[in-house]
Amino acid sequence: MLNFRPIKRLLFITAAAAAALAAGCSNSGGGGGGKSPSTPVAWRDVPAVRLSYRYEADVPPPQIEPRTAEDRNSAVSADFDNGRTLEILDRTITSPNKKAVLAVYHRAGDKESEFRLDMYTPDGKLLRKVSSDAMAIHFPDTITWSPDSSAVAFVAMTRAGIPDGGIVPAAGAAPPDAADGTDAAPQAAPTPAAPTGILTFRSEQIYIANADGQGVKPLTQNEGLIYFHYVWSPDSSMLAALAMTVREWDLYDGIAATKGEFWYPAGRLRVVEKNGRERRLDDNVTVVRPVFSPDSTKVAIAFDTQVRIYDVVGTAPTQASAPLRNQLLLSSQAYDNEKKRELESGSSNADTGSSPSPTPAPAAATLPDERTLVSFNPIVEVAWQQDDLIYLMTAYVKRMKNDADSVTSYARWHRLVLTPQASGPEKQN
Repeated sequence: MLNFRPIKRLLFITAAAAAALAAGCSNSGGGGGGKSPSTPVAWRDVPAVRLSYRYEADVPPPQIEPRTAEDRNSAVSADFDNGRTLEILDRTITSPNKKAVLAVYHRAGDKESEFRLDMYTPDGKLLRKVSSDAMAIHFPDTITWSPDSSAVAFVAMTRAGIPDGGIVPAAGAAPPDAADGTDAAPQAAPTPAAPTGILTFRSEQIYIANADGQGVKPLTQNEGLIYFHYVWSPDSSMLAALAMTVREWDLYDGIAATKGEFWYPAGRLRVVEKNGRERRLDDNVTVVRPVFSPDSTKVAIAFDTQVRIYDVVGTAPTQASAPLRNQLLLSSQAYDNEKKRELESGSSNADTGSSPSPTPAPAAATLPDERTLVSFNPIVEVAWQQDDLIYLMTAYVKRMKNDADSVTSYARWHRLVLTPQASGPEKQN
């Protein structure tokens, strides 16, 4: 059992890390989730630096609900087909309590990557337009309802071609080349006016709206940053997100394009509360989506072969890390050896019809060379569904512009079994 290492200034690393590791080994329990009498009653009372962990390799995967688009609400779809002929419905997103439906759509003249939002009832009644005509909704696949169905989060920015102080044509207006009445397009039925006065920015920011479509506001206001990969906390009080500067985004996206690859965005971890208060949790860049602890008090994420945990509540938040490179190297070596034995066993059985006795793998005296291990790969996904279990998946992933050429291989799930250390006074560094 090992303890998480606090993320500290370089000046304190050598002495403090040794002291923390020694303290962790002496205070750690012997089983997953076991608690000593001095352990705090609730997991939320255990700061990140007082968590110990045990690494378990190649475990069954956790039960994760797949991220798939739902079928379009038929009543909302009928409303677009019958009364909104100049607008195209792209998808609908129903709230968890099934009482509201968000419609994602675009008009014929909109840019391919820009969308609009309206709020409907499940029976197809338009409640309210959510986005203003000056707003462009981006990353529609990431739009997500809060777990309590009270709000929906999305990313938006200023719509392309909207001048400062300019007037946007209303829905259903004839296109400019039909303004003289010749060859005019059919007029769509009028809909409620889009909201006005919503602050927009020249880069993608996180917005939220209430379940009735009102109260639209930007949670982030950092022009020049692009926000993405955002997730709600289980208690619906905040979001964790990744962010990257526009210049970085354009640079890496351009490099990937020259190789025919699809660039999967990477960013720096932030937590944003519903009141707009924001805190950057790490300066390192990752492609892994953050996850909240079940009690919404912590966030976990991965960097290559390291898992990090951050407190997101309280007045003195802590941070800790679990460096797993050595454990992953050894478990990958065991995994590769096992697969090799299975292949050799299959070949031997085919030749002789006998079943050879398995040969135990020798204990490793030194760490293996990662270049010889096909199953040694970075962490690409993290899941935290139980207080004492953090799952992590390692895999080789390569995404190409032509999706048929994309590759995902050697996907393996592992986990950290967490144990709270005995409570005691925290040393402040």
